[in-house]
Amino acid sequence: MIHKFKMRQMVQLKQPGFTDTRTNSSNVYEVVRLMPADQTGEFSYRIKSGPTERAVREGEIRSV
Repeated sequence: MIHKFKMRQMVQLKQPGFTDTRTNSSNVYEVVRLMPADQTGEFSYRIKSGPTERAVREGEIRSV
């Protein structure tokens, strides 16, 4: 399996969390690290927008 997204690719969250007031559907993030797959085989990523950096699973983001 290979990662769907690449380093420095711009992405958005598919469903921003209701409790996360730092994000909204228009925030664009940059992929800053490719992480290994979890037990289910889904890859994870570190994404960053300004000072905010977070870990997400591949199914939680989409290309811009």
